[in-house]
Amino acid sequence: MNLLLDYTIFHVLISLVALISGLLLASAFTKGLDPRSTRRTFLCFTAANLLTGFLFPFHGVTPAIVVGALNTLILIGTVIAHGKSKGNWIWAVTYKVGALALLYFNCLVLIAQSFQKVPFLHAGAPVGNEPPVIISQGLLFAVALVVGYACLRGSRRRFS
Repeated sequence: MNLLLDYTIFHVLISLVALISGLLLASAFTKGLDPRSTRRTFLCFTAANLLTGFLFPFHGVTPAIVVGALNTLILIGTVIAHGKSKGNWIWAVTYKVGALALLYFNCLVLIAQSFQKVPFLHAGAPVGNEPPVIISQGLLFAVALVVGYACLRGSRRRFS
């Protein structure tokens, strides 16, 4: 195998850990919980995912670079908000919204990459703006809104 392929596999594995731990964290948020180990795993692997993503060969600004830069800013804000969230509802909500936004973008990238790299998905949407891609992204957005609402309800119960 070549070095770039090995690095890509490493990056994908980091991405999957970030994605799975993010889903576990969102599930905990809906119950008004914030388990430290899950939070740390999610934030650390999301940071590693961003770092390894920026270390791929640069061929100009692409949507991946823009999303990576945006996620870096969201990650910084999320970590700061978490540090200030103890007993402060606004900072706790800011932290949770930031974490959920990071999870949303991880899922959005998963959809985009799946349609680019998985042969049977790519065959149905070779350009990336066909109905299957748009519908998948729309469903993700709808699910993100519902999960976000459930998570914030869980936060409200904790501070009530």
